[in-house]
Amino acid sequence: MSTTTVTYLADYRAPEFLIEKTHLTFKLHEGYTDVNSQLTIVRNPHSTHADHLVLHGEQLELLSLAVDEHPLGAGDYQITPQNMTVHNVPEHFILQCKTRIYPEKNTALEGLYRSSGMYCTQCEAEGFRKITYYLDRPDVMSEFETVIIAEEGAFSTMLSNGNCLSDTVYAGKRIVHWHDPFKKPSYLFALVAGNLVCLEDHFSTQSGRQVLLQIYTEAKDSDKCHFAMRSLKKAMCWDEQTYGREYDLDRFMIVAVDDFNMGAMENKGLNIFNTSCVLAHPASTTDAAFQRVERVIGHEYFHNWSGNRITCRDWFQLSLKEGLTVYRDSEFSADTNSRAVKRIEDANVIRSVQFVEDAGPMAHPVRPDSYIEISNFYTVTIYEKGAEVVRMLANILGPEQYRRATDLYFSRFDGQAVTCDDFVQCMEAVSGKDLRQFCLWYSQAGTPQLHISDSYDAARQQYSLTVRQHTPATPGQTEKQALHIPLKIALYGSKGVLALVIDGQNKGTETVLDICQDQQTIIFEQVAENPVPSLLRGFSAPVKIFYAYQLAQLQQLILLDSDGFCRWDAMQSLMRIVLCNAIDGKDNHAEQIMLVDTLKQLLADHASMDVALLACMLDLPSEQYLASLYDKANPTAISQARTQLQQQLAIQLQPELLGCYQTLQDKIQGLSAPAMAARSLRNRALAYLLHINDARYRNLAQLQFAQANNMTDQFAALRALVHTEHAGSTAQEALQAFYQQWQHETLVVNMWFQVQVTRPWGNVLQAVHKLLNHAAFDARNPNKLRAVIAAFTNQNFASFHDRSGKAYQFLADQIADIDQRNPQMAARLLTPLTHWHQFIDEHAILMRKALESLSQCELSKDVYEVVSKSLMN
Repeated sequence: MSTTTVTYLADYRAPEFLIEKTHLTFKLHEGYTDVNSQLTIVRNPHSTHADHLVLHGEQLELLSLAVDEHPLGAGDYQITPQNMTVHNVPEHFILQCKTRIYPEKNTALEGLYRSSGMYCTQCEAEGFRKITYYLDRPDVMSEFETVIIAEEGAFSTMLSNGNCLSDTVYAGKRIVHWHDPFKKPSYLFALVAGNLVCLEDHFSTQSGRQVLLQIYTEAKDSDKCHFAMRSLKKAMCWDEQTYGREYDLDRFMIVAVDDFNMGAMENKGLNIFNTSCVLAHPASTTDAAFQRVERVIGHEYFHNWSGNRITCRDWFQLSLKEGLTVYRDSEFSADTNSRAVKRIEDANVIRSVQFVEDAGPMAHPVRPDSYIEISNFYTVTIYEKGAEVVRMLANILGPEQYRRATDLYFSRFDGQAVTCDDFVQCMEAVSGKDLRQFCLWYSQAGTPQLHISDSYDAARQQYSLTVRQHTPATPGQTEKQALHIPLKIALYGSKGVLALVIDGQNKGTETVLDICQDQQTIIFEQVAENPVPSLLRGFSAPVKIFYAYQLAQLQQLILLDSDGFCRWDAMQSLMRIVLCNAIDGKDNHAEQIMLVDTLKQLLADHASMDVALLACMLDLPSEQYLASLYDKANPTAISQARTQLQQQLAIQLQPELLGCYQTLQDKIQGLSAPAMAARSLRNRALAYLLHINDARYRNLAQLQFAQANNMTDQFAALRALVHTEHAGSTAQEALQAFYQQWQHETLVVNMWFQVQVTRPWGNVLQAVHKLLNHAAFDARNPNKLRAVIAAFTNQNFASFHDRSGKAYQFLADQIADIDQRNPQMAARLLTPLTHWHQFIDEHAILMRKALESLSQCELSKDVYEVVSKSLMN
């Protein structure tokens, strides 16, 4: 660990050499694979003139090396565990390299690995260097040709990037030749070989080109690809209409893989997906999973332009492709489903996860300054906060200018590896706006806080809004500058929304205020009454808002605001007040009466509401979010307050919840958006009712479980029963029946694991240990690790923060074990322990102790970086 090196953005240098063409031949054998690479290399005219070529390479067995067909001797090159240096190379040459790798032994699932009999690659961020020696960096883009050779009949499917040039059999060998005409960095290389079946369709582009669409899966999953295919065609159409982006190859391929560290990977023309992000069937897939499949299909397809045709210059610019593409997939989902609900989902992730990351030891800017292991920066800050940065730019420019700016970006930088600054400069070029201050969003870590106060002058009919911004210190950044924050607002009077007049100009009923100073005041004119401000409409910026709403004002926004996010946010504020009073031991009688009265009105009027939005408004703030509101949170008090409020609301809203459940019965059939919304609200009502110790509601859940004709309703009933302490044998019988019915469906079994480890009562850690020894659990499979260990530690707040601290040490022990096989997964599972500083000493000491025990182990650089940074703060 003492020799771990740090990579700094400030040290970036252009590559000494470029690789014009890459020709790869893979010879697949049982137990090993030989890789022959032929690289056409030229010296980069824009770099210094080094005499030596330095290539990346890890865990490779070198068989031979030649320059322009002249074999090199031992004195002509030098190999270290991370690199190979070839001495005295010419200006332009062909490097021929033969390496041997062992995919069957590759448990890290990086590079080329073999799992369940199938060969698969994962090369982002630095997996390609485990395949062959190469300039494995995103700013080296090359034209790839790939030949895959295997025994005839060994594999029905042999795929790589681009278009298939030939597929032949010679001397008992099957030889498949692929060519990708578009230059790409090595992290976008892909190879798959296995015995798979294929669903095919076609898409006609806006220019009339026919594109072959193929989704490959195991035969047992062949009936679960039709929704993914429809989603792909929908995404292709949306990208043409919204961004003018047409697909460029003759075919687009997706392969579903069960053993995969990530959700999916956008390899050029050959996307590799975790099965959980592509397989879907009404009988075995929940509505939430259907929507996730649609979103991830869209995300990876959109990468074809925002990530592949234009990629990032270096890994510090990761958000250039990920932030932009997450914004694109978010808008795709919003246009396809409920825009209000999508913004609520986005805001929930930012508030409950990203704000916590910003406040912890792993805080980093959207464009980080340094890293030890780049895999640790595939974070919500890079992805989700990065997407919010793009959204703010879109809000600042407006729809028309934003579209023109992205058109300029795609045309100016097509085929290049560029930076976040290049993207913003296109926004400046089109809009004429100076966005230098805005660029601080990329370089400054932390969550900005907006403290807002107001006053009303009845005589002048003027309403003043004063905004003060402040960003707390983060590791390595103690001094913060004022940011450019787009704050979207409206004002509400007793009869509805008011016109906004600023400096004599009518801004309509909604406007975006550019908050650029530490403190500034905005004066609204011709305001006939003291208004209620609707702040941060559409979650227009990833900031914390502090404004002293009165209870009546919150109720007014909940009932009348036209902005779905603000309605939900006002409800969350009202719930937060009730919960925090309970956590702090304060009286909250008046607040709870207001909350119950408001919810009664909403439920009584559910037929005329956005049902999906109402379902969201019934959700209490998460325990993780509540913990983030305190300097030193008491997890026991938080869990108890939240559970008690759920029970109290269930009792006080019993007639309305039951009425809602019953009246929606006839609206829950099918996969339409209204049917999904109806199921969502109905199942939230059921979950509340199960908090009442009444056999009628247990019987209701049991009946729904038995009669459900879709996974959403069946699993919701199972969850309601299992998560209810008084359900007793009814819950156990449902668990057994569910497993018996679905034991051969891997993804459903993962749900079965998850519902048990997230149970908010009893000795859950004991249940976790038992499930780790279950026949269906496989510690080498990332999805299983997420279903048991990650679900327990991230989603079961009460049990993970049990006062004994046993769960903390359990997680540390699991990470030490997993790190030996799969460092990426181990580092990602570690996150809950890094938040030790959030909690009162009783818990913080035990969490830190678990981290310290982990620090004594032999760690990968992935885990070492997280542990060391966590213990430094």
